[in-house]
Amino acid sequence: MQSARNPDYIKIMHNQINITRVPFSDRGSRILLYQYPEKTQLFIKLAERMSYLDPALEAYLTRGPFITDLAFIDEDGKELAFTPETFPHLLRFHTAIGDFGIVFQDQKTLSFGLPDGKTAGIRFFVFPQLWNQTEQGGFFKAVRNLAYSGSGTIVSNRIFPRKGGYEVEFLIHADQDSTISLTIADREKVPDTIPFTLSKQAAEFRWRDWFENLPPVIKPYRQTYAYAWWIMASNLISPFGNILYEAMTPSKKNYIGLWLWDSAMHSLAYRHVDPELARNQIRAMISNQLPDGMLPDAVYDEGIIAEIDHPIRAEVTKPPILAWAALKLHEMAPDLEFLKEIYIPLVRWNAWWFSMNDDNVNGLVQYNHPYSSGLDNNPLWDFGMPVESPDLNTYLCVQMGSLAEMAELLGMDQEGAMWRRRAEGLVQRMIREFWDEEKGVFQALHNGEPVPVLTPFNLYPLWTGQLPVHITERLIAHLTNPDEFWGEYPIPSVALNDALHDPESMWRGPVWANINYFFIEALHQIGYNSIANTLCEKTLHMIMNHPSIYEFYNAKTGEPPESAAEVFGWTAAVFIDLAIQASEKDPSRPDRNESTGYGRRRKGETS
Repeated sequence: MQSARNPDYIKIMHNQINITRVPFSDRGSRILLYQYPEKTQLFIKLAERMSYLDPALEAYLTRGPFITDLAFIDEDGKELAFTPETFPHLLRFHTAIGDFGIVFQDQKTLSFGLPDGKTAGIRFFVFPQLWNQTEQGGFFKAVRNLAYSGSGTIVSNRIFPRKGGYEVEFLIHADQDSTISLTIADREKVPDTIPFTLSKQAAEFRWRDWFENLPPVIKPYRQTYAYAWWIMASNLISPFGNILYEAMTPSKKNYIGLWLWDSAMHSLAYRHVDPELARNQIRAMISNQLPDGMLPDAVYDEGIIAEIDHPIRAEVTKPPILAWAALKLHEMAPDLEFLKEIYIPLVRWNAWWFSMNDDNVNGLVQYNHPYSSGLDNNPLWDFGMPVESPDLNTYLCVQMGSLAEMAELLGMDQEGAMWRRRAEGLVQRMIREFWDEEKGVFQALHNGEPVPVLTPFNLYPLWTGQLPVHITERLIAHLTNPDEFWGEYPIPSVALNDALHDPESMWRGPVWANINYFFIEALHQIGYNSIANTLCEKTLHMIMNHPSIYEFYNAKTGEPPESAAEVFGWTAAVFIDLAIQASEKDPSRPDRNESTGYGRRRKGETS
């Protein structure tokens, strides 16, 4: 039963999952089920890197499906055309002989429901995942074992060698509630054939339980809000190998593994429904900390990514925002034991930045690899590495402010005061070294020379909350300039009027929801609430304008570029958090909480 607190999000999600573009998956599973765009057949991919097949970092993106040409068939083995109907827990396929259904029986097993009283089944093609020729011959590698079974009277169970693999035809005369179970696992396992109705009921219960816990939002946000929460559950993967906790991939379709700053952003959403799940996003990264204190760029089942050889070879990490995210979680769901658990690893993480990334020993930290910024192809890195950048040093200032609050919460007031002094000193160094009075921005430096490009990252020190008034006003003037950043869809990742702006190329122009989120928090923190509210509203509507949720958006049209990943995690997380904030402030909401704030203020600050 749905509570009065929330609408029926399963109904709201009806037919919102387009399985020709995004995978049908389930919490914890690495199985991805798609429909071919041009035909009524399905295919199955696996959300696993499997680097033992091919160690190249992005080889998984071009790996073919594990199962192809999966079709529903009638008693004569004839393929049945279908019309799909989608829900978070269920796929239903309408055919000429009745309805087929698919649900997740468990994380490794798909359950297929068959039309009662009909002879029907499935046909599919499975083959070794990798074949390579060698001078002496060649080799095949299989990725996973596949097992299938059925309930009812088996009419046909035939296998035909074809094109280096096997075509399987499995027909059953279906009694009431007959099922075909298909399991993909690293060990051979014949799946239990649980009646389809029971699997469907269990799947619906899981999803209703997930949606039941959501904080309420006002009606205009609900459809995208439901879809965002589906992404937050569907993109979760279970622990395996180096992934020690249940954690979220940025996109099971495009990014396999856990990324450092993505994990921090994902925790923003999870803190609203499951604080322990939110904590585990942070734990999953900290548990892979290197001996010198560095946290890796990414973690996946078989390993970590801590060095990349393109476009240059260097250690690779991501911006230091874990402490900030952990403190936001603590403010909503206090847990001093968790702060004790992560405090020392975060202190070591902070120390790594200052000890290993300050070649000229001037107290300002540099990026040694473009990807460590998270802004992979931004023009800030076009002129060479390393780069001393305002965004990185702002993150570190925010991190040290967060460590100060943690230390004080843990009863270490003197240590907290030390972190505050260090954060204040870093702001002063940024003003001294980065501030360009003529241009009114903070410049990134390569070899001591300004990098000639205008980006929102040149405005980032706003987030420190410690700038002189005249500097703040100059930065706000840039931010709200419609020729630079305040167009129809703010905030572009390169200024609209910069010669290097490219509206379709990742970090060279498009809008990213996480960057908007940081600016919304910064603007509220320094008292520019009206601008912050406008940016919040524009960000929400940009995301809501599309049936799916994307990695980034064209700053001129608001459309997602073709290269933008779909069902993207931190965009979903940002939408969720901003929709909750906006709903809490909506004057039409009778239970509006006037005391709800957006940002955190340091002790002694006023609005």
